[in-house]
Amino acid sequence: MVGKPVSSTSQEYNNHNEARNSPLAKSIFDIKGTASVFIGPTFVTVTKTDLVQWDEIKQKVSDTIETYFNQNQKIETPVDKTPYSDDHHDDDPEVILMIKELLDSRIRPVIQDDGGDVQFHGYKNGVVKLKLQGACRTCSSSTITLKSGIENMLKHYIPEIDSVEQVMDETDMISESEFKKLESNLENNK
Repeated sequence: MVGKPVSSTSQEYNNHNEARNSPLAKSIFDIKGTASVFIGPTFVTVTKTDLVQWDEIKQKVSDTIETYFNQNQKIETPVDKTPYSDDHHDDDPEVILMIKELLDSRIRPVIQDDGGDVQFHGYKNGVVKLKLQGACRTCSSSTITLKSGIENMLKHYIPEIDSVEQVMDETDMISESEFKKLESNLENNK
């Protein structure tokens, strides 16, 4: 938690190349052991690889972030928004406006307190598509957060909602696949 405004939007970077529009994220990726950087409205979340311990990189990450803020360096440069925007549009159907309002007012603040965010990706036939970001994307309880937390709240306030599904991009699918391989190897070596 930086304690002051960081960014007007949330942005997740999963590798050095994705961080090309964020000098801060690029600098953090220069620290060996950084797996991802998530820049939120008032916080920066860094995920490490399994190859390092937090005590090996924590101070370097903190120093990098502190330097950027003390020297008023640019955190990120403007880029085009993703096609899945949480912006409210007057022509959105009422159910989508209600979903976005609940995400903004009740769900997003709680998730951001844990170093993550949630992005709306659509609604169709009673199914809400969301993408967890930052610390929430890689958290072992992300499924519980999505189903027990977010889905229950949305269904409570909006009867048209039947379920909530996690949207996964290519990086998420590769990470999940690699994690399953690791789990399998650990199980086989017992």
